[in-house]
Amino acid sequence: MRIGEITRTTKETDISIKLDLDGTGKVNIDTGIGFFDHMLTALGVHAGFDLDVTVKGDLYVDGHHSVEDTGIALGQAFAKAIGDKAGIARYGSFYIPMDEALCFCSLDISGRPFLVYNAELTNEKVGEFDTCLAEEFFRAFAFNAGITLHIREEYGKNDHHIIEAMFKALAHALKEAVSISGSAVLSTKGVL
Repeated sequence: MRIGEITRTTKETDISIKLDLDGTGKVNIDTGIGFFDHMLTALGVHAGFDLDVTVKGDLYVDGHHSVEDTGIALGQAFAKAIGDKAGIARYGSFYIPMDEALCFCSLDISGRPFLVYNAELTNEKVGEFDTCLAEEFFRAFAFNAGITLHIREEYGKNDHHIIEAMFKALAHALKEAVSISGSAVLSTKGVL
């Protein structure tokens, strides 16, 4: 079973995450930030991961600590669940259209964390979610999961649609990359 559980407590956040890569898309999300809950729900459902996330954060400051720390903890849970990476497809790429917006994600579960993020968001917020935090989440997740992550907005006007399309593109790329395609580690080095 490919399951990762993380509890992370700091002076700013208290986070509990359980991730099952072989789930059915059953999610239970409570971060205190409605739009972020919506994005994590989309991530779990579209990837087919079972995902439980509970976050108690210092939202009286703003959402930054809650969103970034959730990315850290989710990345750690993912790294734990994926284990030695034996047999996985390793790579995943996906386009997601959402009304006027089109976004793309390509990733490599390589153990070499990197983020290339390219999105032009025009509003400060979507609901209570600061739009600049989308990049912070993707960076924290990629670096703690050990993923090389490229994510970009091809075009779009509505920031809700753009961010949601990026999360769904990530979900489908992850679903492809974690699928079992053999028994060996897919690397000329023999390890990832």
